Amino acid sequence: MAKSYAPRMHSAEHILNQVMVRKFDCGRCISAHVNKKKSKCDYRFDRLLTDNEVKEVEAEVNKAISANLDVTEEIVSLEEADRNFNLTRLPDGVETVRIVRIGDFDSCPCIGEHVDNTSEIGVCHISSQDLNDGVLRIRYKLDNPE
Repeated sequence: MAKSYAPRMHSAEHILNQVMVRKFDCGRCISAHVNKKKSKCDYRFDRLLTDNEVKEVEAEVNKAISANLDVTEEIVSLEEADRNFNLTRLPDGVETVRIVRIGDFDSCPCIGEHVDNTSEIGVCHISSQDLNDGVLRIRYKLDNPE
């Protein structure tokens, strides 16, 4: 893999992204910093989440994690990927794209490392959020899976 991620956190990031897209139609994160102990995702957003929304997002992320979804990958042509995904972050000259799928919950072009099944992730906790210049930053941590 081109990047060295903490696979549990990285898979959780994909799930958080899909929850944010479904719940707020805000698009996937514009920036993410994935680390073993804590991670953060930045979204184009015009306000902080309410306390209730934070709880709802956390609950939806954990519901997907607890669904024990298989995490798979598929290599597709650039043309096929372009029909289904935003490829603006892709470097020039790419002919194939790796798609990571988390069950039927999420699919996304990705070069990072992931768990094999969401049961390996553990429980996700949103630890904080802040808003600067239309960018909502969500910080999260994971408990170890039981």
